[in-house]
Amino acid sequence: MCGLTSEILVVLAASNKVMNARATIETAPLQAQLGYTFKKLELLNQALTHRSHSKKNNERLEFLGDSILNCVVAEMLYERYSDLDEGDLSRVRANLVKQQALYEIAQTLSLSDYLRLGEGELKSGGFRRPSILADTLEAVTGAIFLDGGFDAAKTCLRKLYSIILAHVDPKTLGKDDKTLLQECLQSYQLPLPTYNVTGTSGAAHNQQFEVECLIPNLKVAVKGEGASRRAAEQAAAKLALIAAQKALPQELGKPKKTRSAKKKAAKKVATEEQLNLKLKG
Repeated sequence: MCGLTSEILVVLAASNKVMNARATIETAPLQAQLGYTFKKLELLNQALTHRSHSKKNNERLEFLGDSILNCVVAEMLYERYSDLDEGDLSRVRANLVKQQALYEIAQTLSLSDYLRLGEGELKSGGFRRPSILADTLEAVTGAIFLDGGFDAAKTCLRKLYSIILAHVDPKTLGKDDKTLLQECLQSYQLPLPTYNVTGTSGAAHNQQFEVECLIPNLKVAVKGEGASRRAAEQAAAKLALIAAQKALPQELGKPKKTRSAKKKAAKKVATEEQLNLKLKG
C-alpha cells in the first residue's frame, strides 16, 4: 500500500512540475517571431492561457482579437485586390480568418510550445488541437492591441499574412470544386455538367456513394466517391475539372467573356471616353 501511495505522489509531483513549467515558460522567442515586444508581459501570458488552466484565461482576449483580425485582413484585401467586388472580398476574408487558416499561422509560430493548459487538456493533446491554437492566435492579437494599440496589432498581422497572401488566388479561394467546374464551363459558354449516382455500398449508417460527372461536349466522364452524395459529387467535380482543363485548350481555344465581364469592359470604355471628352473640353 505504501508503495502505491509513493507512486501516486511521484505522478502528482511530475504533473505539478509540468504545470509549473508551463506557468513560467520563456516567451522571448515567440515575441521575436511576432515582431512585437510586450510592455505588459502578463497580457501575453493571459493570451496563452486556456480556460482549462485557470479562471484568468484568454477567452475575452480571443473575442477582442477576432474583431481586430477581421478588420486588418479586410483592409489588406481591399488594398491588394482592387478589382474584387464586395461578395468576393467577403469570401476571401472568410477563408483567411477561419479556424484552419489561423491554425496554420499558429503552427508557423510554434504556439503549441507556449500554451498554458489544464492537466486534462495536456493529457488529451490539447496543444495540438486546431481550435485551441486558432483561438490562442486571436487572443494574442487582442493582447497586442491592448498592450501597444491598433497599429501594433496591425503591423504584426500584416507580417503574418503577407506570406499567405502571396500564394492566394482570390478567384478560387473558398470555392468548392463544383463551383469551380461550373465557372470554368460557363467561361467557355458550355452546358453545365450532370451528376448521377452510379452506386452505393456499405451499411445504412456507413454508406459510400459513387457519383459520375459528365461533360458531353468535352467527352469527360469521371467518377468520385464519398461518405455522402454531396461529398461524392465534389470528388467527381474535382476530377472533372482537371480533365476539362486539359481538354478545353484543344477543343475550344480561349475562353469567351461572360455577360458580366462584357458589361464591365463596356463600362470601363465608356468611363474612359467620358474622361477624354472632359479633358479635351
